[in-house]
Amino acid sequence: MAVLVALGAFLMTLAGGWTAQRVTDRRHLVLGLAGGLMLGVVGLDLLPEALRAAGREVFGVPAALLLFVGGFLLAHLVERLLAGRQAAHGGEEHDHHRAPEVGLTAAAAMVGHSLMDGVAIGAAFQVGGGMGLSVALAVIAHDFADGFNTFTITSLYGNARRRAVAMLVADACAPILGALSTVFVHIPEPLLGGYLGLFSGALLYLAAAEILPEAHHDHPARSTLLCTVAGAAFIWLVVGLSGG
Repeated sequence: MAVLVALGAFLMTLAGGWTAQRVTDRRHLVLGLAGGLMLGVVGLDLLPEALRAAGREVFGVPAALLLFVGGFLLAHLVERLLAGRQAAHGGEEHDHHRAPEVGLTAAAAMVGHSLMDGVAIGAAFQVGGGMGLSVALAVIAHDFADGFNTFTITSLYGNARRRAVAMLVADACAPILGALSTVFVHIPEPLLGGYLGLFSGALLYLAAAEILPEAHHDHPARSTLLCTVAGAAFIWLVVGLSGG
């Protein structure tokens, strides 16, 4: 049952990526929406779950928040190192000359998150059918945003369309593999919470430092801002309907 439900996540992820491809003539709106979706996913979905799952504190601060800050700084460090390496090889450190590896790394992190979504579905079904369906609803609902963001991030950093499509397909398949893995492997909840905290920090960096500035660079229009707000509001709606 968990694997069958994960197929729904597979289809929803592909639908999100397909939507991102079809609106390339409104790139600033796509990026504005993607930034809002990423902000909503981090602040309203991933980080609360990370705080709940990780539990313990380190020197008075929740471990999930420390990893959140670490993820943000790690994403910044990786981008600076890759941009510096590109500049040393004759590339320009400019908005339109981003290191493609950053996009691939970010997309790979999205795939990892989707894999954890599948694990969550499988673990919930082990608890009971009702719990499994509740978790599956939440995963399927926000996988549209995951697919949308995976394709957008990969493309934004100058990767060819075939790479973006490949990362999208990997992101779509990940929940199925995650659900299957629960037959053999159990991931401790604190470890899962720590991963979510680290991933949240990296995702927020990409949204705040890359996606949103790019969206408003050439088109500082009110419509772009409205797309950003709509993206965050959509995630709020999804979290509310799925019971948090």
